[in-house]
Amino acid sequence: MSARQADIVLVGGGVMSATLGTMLRQLDPSLDIIMVERLDHVAHESTDGWNNAGTGHAGYCELNYTPETEEGDVEIQRALTINASFEVSLQLWSYMVEQGMLPKPSSFINQTPHQSFVWGEDNVEFLRKRYEKLSAHHLFREMSFSDSPEQLKEWMPLVVNHRDPMQPVAATRVEHGSDVDFGSLTRSMVEYLQSKPNFELMLGHPVRSIAQRDNGRWKVRVRDEKSGVTTKLEAGFVFLGAGGGALPLLQKSGIDESHGYGGFPVSGQWLVCQKPEIVKQHRSKVYGKAPVGAPPMSVPHLDTRIINGKPALLFGPYAGFTTRFLKQGSMFDLFGSVKTNNLRSMMSAGKSNMDLTRYLIGEVFQSHEDRVDALKNFYPDADEKDWKLQTAGQRVQIIKEGPDGDGKLEFGTEIVAAKDGTLAALLGASPGASTAAHAMIDVIERCFPERMKDSAWQERMKTMVPSYGKSLVDDEALLRDIRARTLSTLGLTGRTS
Repeated sequence: MSARQADIVLVGGGVMSATLGTMLRQLDPSLDIIMVERLDHVAHESTDGWNNAGTGHAGYCELNYTPETEEGDVEIQRALTINASFEVSLQLWSYMVEQGMLPKPSSFINQTPHQSFVWGEDNVEFLRKRYEKLSAHHLFREMSFSDSPEQLKEWMPLVVNHRDPMQPVAATRVEHGSDVDFGSLTRSMVEYLQSKPNFELMLGHPVRSIAQRDNGRWKVRVRDEKSGVTTKLEAGFVFLGAGGGALPLLQKSGIDESHGYGGFPVSGQWLVCQKPEIVKQHRSKVYGKAPVGAPPMSVPHLDTRIINGKPALLFGPYAGFTTRFLKQGSMFDLFGSVKTNNLRSMMSAGKSNMDLTRYLIGEVFQSHEDRVDALKNFYPDADEKDWKLQTAGQRVQIIKEGPDGDGKLEFGTEIVAAKDGTLAALLGASPGASTAAHAMIDVIERCFPERMKDSAWQERMKTMVPSYGKSLVDDEALLRDIRARTLSTLGLTGRTS
């Protein structure tokens, strides 16, 4: 069988592959790029609008990014890092809008204030300390805080109306937060790539095997689901951006760097309301504190969503236990991922996270009434008849081998790259899509180090991301200039209704 030769093979038609393909196309228009997707259309697993929170994760409202220390202090470094990473995505999207590579911004991003809401004296004090530390930094200077029920009625009427007036409450708010339809964004990026030469999209083509040749190039066999025909692709670089499917593919590659990695799958569900008279009363994302024992991706939040141009309210997510790595995956995914090189890390991580497993299994057996009771913590007047249950996407949390050989469950995203730079994979979940641009820059720097030394690539990268090579965490003047441009270009500066 003759091989179809290419420079780049992107496995997975989600936001990560689309972002990497778009950036590489700008850096070198001559690159021959193939994107393979096992489903019959792109952005239909984790990237789809209904399969993720759609929060432009900037650390404004997510309390799990600012944990409280044993000494009672609040740690903000992760929130600073995530905020700066999201600013990189905003820069890339702004560049693409300005160049006509993306449609009008409102088709994929809309201004939606980000708010944190807590109740109880201890939680109010925590939020106050969090606000004081964050707002002292230039990345979070626009944040507001209030413990006044009257002020909170203006910020989040559904949340505060008819609440016990004696209950201490507090909230923070950042006006220029955003709701992102990553599905629409990704489809637009892929449409742009398809309009250019040297790009091929292969839908309905799952990867059957992946192996490295003696010359360093990769052989990727894909099978057409309709015809049954197998095609052999050969490329100098392969990116595994297949969401929950990335770990099995990474294991198939056999690279040394894959050893010790495992995955812990978590399912999710939303309560969805599309009743116009309710939806119009809530125009923000309101995040609370996660229940004790819950994974970070299960932080409860009541969100304004605009998916495919239509507004809705989502509450959740309600986590659950599953053995599937993808929403349209196999129930044997988890068992198939257990290998001799990760057995110890998988077993030790499972043993040390039994409380989490029990929590997830308990979530599966909740009734609709139980779920609505949780919603009433955020919306006291919620009527269960107005809300329907919808399945969200699958998430595979990283199990990573530690120095002692035992596995540790990690929450976040991680790039795993071959030492020769010919293959890379993105593993993990939140903040995920929001930091796609920053993550893909990491891939490019690690896998194309010689090309990145070229002045032309350096300048093109700075054209796409003007802050490239500089620190938005440290440089206040740069952040001010960058943010003024991106918020204006993406329409995130207007008043919200």
